Amino acid sequence: MAEINKHGTTAVLLAAGAGTRLGLGPKALLPFRGRTLVEVLAEVLLAGGCREVVVVLGADSARVRAATVLSRHKVIENPDWATGMGGSFRAGVAAAAPADHVLIALVDQPGLNPETVARILAAHGPGRVAAAAYRDAEGKLRRGHPLLLDAGLRAEAAETATGDAGARAFLQAHPDLVDLVDCSDLSGGQDLDSPDQLHLLDPGTG
Repeated sequence: MAEINKHGTTAVLLAAGAGTRLGLGPKALLPFRGRTLVEVLAEVLLAGGCREVVVVLGADSARVRAATVLSRHKVIENPDWATGMGGSFRAGVAAAAPADHVLIALVDQPGLNPETVARILAAHGPGRVAAAAYRDAEGKLRRGHPLLLDAGLRAEAAETATGDAGARAFLQAHPDLVDLVDCSDLSGGQDLDSPDQLHLLDPGTG
């Protein structure tokens, strides 16, 4: 835990997508708990123990800025958001304080809560990656988000982020560095990708 405190952890909230598959505009602006999804999740990341939150916008960024209050956070834009998540990943990591560990979170995970963030921070070891993991229907633990990259690994991870992949190539190349942190008791870890998942936005279920 001393390592975390020494470096601090910056959260990078990837919120640049257009939400095409969902068909309701940018997921960042979906109504959630009386606010917007991006506002709530940015606060969750701070509440969980991150020192700062970098919010990466892209699609309809002017509209997102106008409809949200993100003044507590560092908001940047990825002009190449349409090329996929990789560019937003690189931009977010570059905007984080250079000495910080980086925790990557996705704006389309309404189930994210401060307890999950805190568990990832506490589980992180020096020089390693701590990844939230969730059990599937067969009970197998599968890697998900958030994902905490050690300060010494973030540059290499960013270099390999291309297209619609963030840290995937880096993680596949270095499976020995990844510690899965079971968060199944805190959240299902689902991404909000289709209209039949809109129930995830119901505060009574999150």
